[in-house]
Amino acid sequence: MAPPHGDKSAEVKEEAAAAVSSVDNRPISTILFIVEALPLVKKFQLTEDLNSVFPKGVPWVRFYGNYKGLTVNIVCPGKDPALGVDGVGTVSASLVTYASVQALKPDLIINAGTAGGFGAKGASIGDVFISSEVAFHDRRIPIPVFDIYGVGSRKAFATPNLLKELNLKVGKLSTGDSLDMSPMDEASIIANDATIKDMEGAAVAYVADLLKVPAIFVKAVTDIVDGDKPTPEEFLENLVAVTAALDQTATQVVDYISGKCLVEL
Repeated sequence: MAPPHGDKSAEVKEEAAAAVSSVDNRPISTILFIVEALPLVKKFQLTEDLNSVFPKGVPWVRFYGNYKGLTVNIVCPGKDPALGVDGVGTVSASLVTYASVQALKPDLIINAGTAGGFGAKGASIGDVFISSEVAFHDRRIPIPVFDIYGVGSRKAFATPNLLKELNLKVGKLSTGDSLDMSPMDEASIIANDATIKDMEGAAVAYVADLLKVPAIFVKAVTDIVDGDKPTPEEFLENLVAVTAALDQTATQVVDYISGKCLVEL
């Protein structure tokens, strides 16, 4: 239906809707993986970017190449310059995501990584989840409206056909900057109705939402948070095997995406 004569706002809305529809119906061309580690580099036969697209001095590492008609970029935070440990957490994740989207213009973001799972919500070691929704559990701001902002709940990009094809589990993801879980964090995670918890997902979602890039979250369970083993011990014990499961599922996700449009996922 044509907008009423002289209704510029309606015209703008129609043009915007047409642009979105055009993008949704265009085959996915460029994928951006935001990851903690790099097992997928060999799987996709990617090359390290030695002439970095990122600012000089940052530790972020990018691998890139073509796989089944897709331009695949894998970016990880790299090592902390001072301490040499992996750059985990929400600050690194948000910075890397922002810089990568600006430089690489992806059609889709995939945040692939490990997570703690809750046995009470049906999670087991080695399970791979697609997150339906993400939120923070350690940004407590007990002031009206700021409290909602702190939680920062966001829907992940919906992929019903992908879920059906790969028969993956679905659960809500809660993000915080600590590996352990304090009683206050636990209460927030329960309020978030989360099945899994990690240290970067909601930060990636925040940036993806700001920049209007669809994002999906693929998380493999390394430890049962509400189980009887200490989290660091169980995480390290299962890391290698669970990373292999994540590698396999992430490859299946990309195989499914190849040749499809966003609306087909």
